[in-house]
Amino acid sequence: MAKTSNPLDRWARDLPPATLEWIGVRPARRLPMEELSSTVAVARRGLEGDHRLDKTPGSARQVSIISREFIRQIAHFTGRQDILPGLLRRNLVVSGINLNALRRQRFVIGEALFEATALCHPCSRMESALGKGGVAAMLGHGGLCARILRSGEIKLGDTLFIDVEGANMDLFQ
Repeated sequence: MAKTSNPLDRWARDLPPATLEWIGVRPARRLPMEELSSTVAVARRGLEGDHRLDKTPGSARQVSIISREFIRQIAHFTGRQDILPGLLRRNLVVSGINLNALRRQRFVIGEALFEATALCHPCSRMESALGKGGVAAMLGHGGLCARILRSGEIKLGDTLFIDVEGANMDLFQ
């Protein structure tokens, strides 16, 4: 599977590493998030324990990612001191990187290889979760969707780094 060209590619190697701060899964649609200290990212499917694992393999939205920095912005725009990650219904929270610069980039967390596919736009449920103006507060700060290209364990504290070499390995092992 060849990686498509992205204008950010030439700057990707200059992005700093990030840290995985939070992992959450939903056992079924609309259920509350369950916080985990580790899980296995399953290639072409999703995170173990998450309902998306049973969705159509190859989906571009196997995992959702948001940054701690985006969460701070959303809190600011909603007048809150802080927001618990599970409230935003994203699977992973990272810190220390401009998350939007990861779009269409391949990156590694722990043993797993991911590819950011699209912006993760807020759904109407954010209006009830965050209060009036919740969706507007998340616009541009909703994070990214990603697919899993290589299976592996991920755990809190793992480093996220850009895969500038292009992952010269079997992506769907």
